Parts: sequence; C-alpha cells; structure tokens
Amino acid sequence: MLSLFLKGFVIGMIIAVPVGPIGLLCVNRTLSKGPLYGLASGFGIATADAISGGVVVLGLTFVSSFLLAEMLWLRLIGGFFLCYLGFKIFLTEPKPRSMIDKENNNLLAAYASTLLLTFSNPLTLLSFVAIYAGWGVEDLSAHRFLAAVLMLGIFCGSASWWVALSGGMPVVRVMFTHDGLRWIHRVSGAIIAAFGFIILLSLTQNLSR
Repeated sequence: MLSLFLKGFVIGMIIAVPVGPIGLLCVNRTLSKGPLYGLASGFGIATADAISGGVVVLGLTFVSSFLLAEMLWLRLIGGFFLCYLGFKIFLTEPKPRSMIDKENNNLLAAYASTLLLTFSNPLTLLSFVAIYAGWGVEDLSAHRFLAAVLMLGIFCGSASWWVALSGGMPVVRVMFTHDGLRWIHRVSGAIIAAFGFIILLSLTQNLSR
C-alpha cells in the first residue's frame, strides 16, 4: 500500500512539474496576489489531477468517454477562459506588496477556476493512461481502497510541487521592481492568452475539415 502511495506521489509530481498555461497562471497569481492565492490555485490543479487519475485507474469508462466525447466543447470553454484570463492579467497593474497582504482574495474562486480549467483539457486523462501503461499500474476497479490510496498519492505529489512553487515565489517577487513585475504581468498574460488562442485556432481548423 505504501508503494502504491509513493508511486502515485511520483506520478503526481510528473504531471504537475511541466509548466503549461495553467501552471503559469498559478505563478502569476502567486506573484500578484500572494502565496495563499497561488497555493489555492495549485490545489485546484492537484485535485483535478487526483480525480482524473482515479477515473482512469478505476476504469470509469462512462466518465472518460463523456469527457472525450465533449472534448470540443470543453476545449472551446477552456480556450476562451484562457484568453480572458490572459488579457485580464496583461492589463492588470501589479500592486505593492503591502496591499497584497491586506487584500481578502477569494481563495475558493482561485481553487475552483484552476480545477475547472484542468478538467476542460481531456488530454489530462490521456496523460494518465500513458503514464499508467508505462509504469504498469493496473486497473483497480475491484479495489477501490487501493485506488483511493493512489489518488491520495497523486494529490500529495502534485500539491507538494505547488507548495514549493508558491513558497518560493515571494522570494522571487522581492527581487523585482514594480516595473519588473509589470513586465512579468505583460509577458505571462500574453503567453496565457496565446495558449487560449492556439486552442481556439486548432478547433476552427478541425471544424473546417
């Protein structure tokens, strides 16, 4: 059982470490709104990773089939949302650190937004299918407790990455001037919006065929 948890922990780290648009969003939120806001965003991703890993290992084909069947709409929503967030970040003026500490940011909204964004990408499921096949993780549909242990490991592995990242970002923030943080907003916002635009562009190309 411990070995299954550790395997899940490593898988969670593998899934979390590559910096994509949602990871970049967490970094930006940590720098602009503080470590707790970034951590809540990271926990949303970790929760989605754990649930996706559970869906695959439990063999819940009706869930995975639904997500894959609705891939077009999910990617459409996710693409528009990334474009919106990217433009919003691009236009947002970074606030002084003293103001960040006094703000009462909505942590639940931060958690829910990254949770839904991660779910809007059905490729997350396919990533788990590939990793499970490579690591020899078997179908645990008849062993739900063991599946829960694996899911806990995935969550802890993914969450530990976001804890480390959110904990280190305030140190990085101190190194930047206000103008430097403004440029970070501009660049990260443009990249996030570009990811959303690429998703939407790929969908239009698929529909035109």
